[in-house]
Amino acid sequence: MYKILRFFLSFLSAERALRIVLACVSFMGRIRILRPITRILYKRNDPKLERTVFGIKFNNPVGMAAGIDNSGKYSRHFSDMGFAFLEIGSVTPLAQKGNPMPRLFMLPKDKAVIARMGFNNDGIKAVIENLKKTRPTAVIAANISKNSISEGDKIVKDYGYCFSMLYDFVDMFVVNISCSFTDGKQPDISYLSEIIDEMLETRMTLDQYKPVLLKITPDIGHSQVDEILNYALLSGIDGIVAGGATLSREGLDTKPEKLEKIGDGRLSGAPLFKKNLELVKYIHTQTKGRLPIIGCGGIMNPQDAAQMLEAGASLIEICSGLIYNGPSLVKKINKYLISHNA
Repeated sequence: MYKILRFFLSFLSAERALRIVLACVSFMGRIRILRPITRILYKRNDPKLERTVFGIKFNNPVGMAAGIDNSGKYSRHFSDMGFAFLEIGSVTPLAQKGNPMPRLFMLPKDKAVIARMGFNNDGIKAVIENLKKTRPTAVIAANISKNSISEGDKIVKDYGYCFSMLYDFVDMFVVNISCSFTDGKQPDISYLSEIIDEMLETRMTLDQYKPVLLKITPDIGHSQVDEILNYALLSGIDGIVAGGATLSREGLDTKPEKLEKIGDGRLSGAPLFKKNLELVKYIHTQTKGRLPIIGCGGIMNPQDAAQMLEAGASLIEICSGLIYNGPSLVKKINKYLISHNA
């Protein structure tokens, strides 16, 4: 059914097609009689899939990556589709329209996506109201960032504000810093510590402990990864979200003239899998398994998911795989993991 829907949506712009899909998801979630049907179709419950990471119990290892539900509007509906956790955002203090359209492009030959969304979201206050209304059953991770207009000291304040405001409404945090930099690089350690140390100090004053994770881009080299890992182990960061999108266009089958026409943006999808898999392996080896990893980027099928877990990831996230293969991918991954004791 999803393949048929995707065929018709292929005649529309990528972002308009995504909006239609999300509208369908929302519709299914609002019709009370459809919710149990959705859970029957897509959820897979089995004790073999359960795991505890960051002190949180996950019903299975599959989560949805940031970039699909930017404002937490669909969290209950995606929970019904079998995701154990959902990374919403990136969320910024103030609402942002994002970059001008078109800003989302499909590369079917590569099973990839190029996006330059610009962190479009409804802002912190709207996100909180959305989470109150949807009351998701899945674990919620807030991917937080700064507003595009923020500079200097305001950047640190933006992250701190997001952290404090969302603390009572989500289960954990992903600090998204690298995507704020147009060169795709991770900022230096002094910059990281300025932002994250304040969050960790604030957490010490609060009654409930919420994990804080740092997202690492696949565009950085091993020397910078090592610096980040040393800081993470010393500072009290709870884990790493490893991988995701890249600014590189290497190894694509899509014609160069089409890529040139699309222009800037971050590439995600199947071409990134090997690169992100190696990043997860490297982090797991360097930290000797002491730092839990959420592996993401290019997971398109159950075999990819199993490889990412075998490489050292405690959990995985999908995004482009969901776009190309539909919500049944979650169930297929979980069935595969059960049958292969992965």
